[in-house]
Parts: sequence; C-alpha cells; structure tokens
Amino acid sequence: MSPRLTCSEEVARALAARRPVVALETTVVTHGLPHPDGVHVALELEAEVRAHGAVPATIGVIAGELRVGLGSGELERLATTPGVAKLNLSNFAAVLAAGESGSTTVAATMLAANRAGIAVFATGGIGGVHRGAAQSGDVSADLTALARLPVAVVCAGAKAILDLPRTVEMLETLGVPVYGWQTDEFPAFYARSSGLPVDRGFGDVAALATAVREHFALGGGTGVLVANPIPAADELPAGHSERALEQALAAAAAAGVRGRAVTPFLLERMRAGTDGASVRANRALLLHNARVAAALAAALARPDGPRE
Repeated sequence: MSPRLTCSEEVARALAARRPVVALETTVVTHGLPHPDGVHVALELEAEVRAHGAVPATIGVIAGELRVGLGSGELERLATTPGVAKLNLSNFAAVLAAGESGSTTVAATMLAANRAGIAVFATGGIGGVHRGAAQSGDVSADLTALARLPVAVVCAGAKAILDLPRTVEMLETLGVPVYGWQTDEFPAFYARSSGLPVDRGFGDVAALATAVREHFALGGGTGVLVANPIPAADELPAGHSERALEQALAAAAAAGVRGRAVTPFLLERMRAGTDGASVRANRALLLHNARVAAALAAALARPDGPRE
C-alpha cells in the first residue's frame, strides 16, 4: 500500500480478519448533495452497511493523506472546505502531492479500495458516456476505472444525465460484466429500468457472489457492475424527471459548463426542477445500494470467498 494511504483502526482490523468491508465515496458529501444533507446521508450509509453485517470504509483525502475509513469530523471538514477538489484518476496524485484535501469520485474510490484490498464498493450511479459525447468527447473516468480495477461496484445503473445506451455498450467493449440484482434490465438511476439488458440477472446473493468471485478469478483485471434498481416506492415519474433533466441540460449548455463541473451542476438543477424529489430519490437509492453491497461483501467473505 502507498505510504499516503491510511486505514482507520476499524477498517484495518476488519481487513486483517477478512471480515466484509464496503467502500463508500465522498463526492456525495461535497458535490452530490447540499450541506449538511451530504454528511447526514454519508453517516446513514455507514449505519446501513453496519446494520447488514459489514464494515463501512468511507474514503477521502485529508491534507494530502488518503484515508480509508473517515470519521464524522473528517466528513464535516471535507463538506465545509471551500473549493475542495473532486478527485478522479487524473488529478488524484497532484492533490496528494500538494497536501490538499479532496472527495473521491467512483473512479478514485475504486482505486483507493483496490489499493486497500476492499472488493466491494457502494455508490449512487456511475459516470459514463455523456449525451453529445460524439462532439464533446466527454466520457467519465469511471469507465476507465472499471476497465482496470477488479472491484464490484453496486449502483443504480449510470446517472440519468448520461447517454445510457452508449454507456452500456462501452461497458461491454471494456469487458466489464453488468449483473442485475433482482432485475434483467439496466436501471436508469431515478427510474427502475432503461429498457437495456444486463449480462445476467441474479435474485440470490450467494449466486451473485459466486459470479463476482469467478470473474475476479479469471484474472481479466476488470471490475464488475452490480446494477441495483431504485426501490419502486422511490422511483421518480418518468415525465417529471425527463422535463427537469432537459431543462438542466439546456442550462448547462447555455452556461458553457464542462468537465468535472457538469455533474454537480446538473444534479443541482435537477434538485430545483423536481422540488427536491431528486434528492429524496438519490438518498433512497444510495441506502438501497449500501444494503445490497453489505450483503454481497458478507457473501464474498465467507470461507468459500474470493480466490487469491
């Protein structure tokens, strides 16, 4: 492990004992949800992971040190630091070298989890191919991370702001299997289905763990996407969310928003355009993903767990 990577005592003990651990990201704290909602949800996610038999490992960078297992005070510090960096694969090392702080995206969390020896990560939705990528070239580094890092990522599909058909096609091209949890269709974040198929659906966590284990044992080096639909009671009406998204995309184009700023800009516009319903849906799917990730981590940690 990097000398800059430090595990909390709880996480270190769990990893040494081969107990189930679930990695959690921190962009939800700094960019995904308004303060103090982001900190509250991060702590709820940790509680959800614990309640379902695993140890949470929330990941972030504090003053140039990569921390795996942040405390509540560190989460508050990240949330209230002006201009805190949003870390991905391209700026991660520079922020560490400068002794700065940053919150981890899906890609950065996968990198840290893999370095720490954590096999399961719960997030909201992955980044992917953006709408209009043929002109802008905007494709998330989350796909690059999934192509390089053997971590199982439990999510509600890809963020609704993306080009979902091209994102699913790119996952196939990169050799990343997409396994549906209690579904045969790729979820669309705020909606339970996009009409796109997954590679295989699972309704039993032991069978899902076996497939994840076998994928890692093949040694291809890629991650696994576990697509877990938002609970039916929390799904947003399609027409309402689509109108809000179209308005958000138009506003981003008019303002010339690009790069790392696109996702937080669109999520904030979605929040306003749905009168906060998107934030409530986001919280619900995050908690659901944490629950499924904890169950998967527990299944992988059993005596017939991941092969070396």
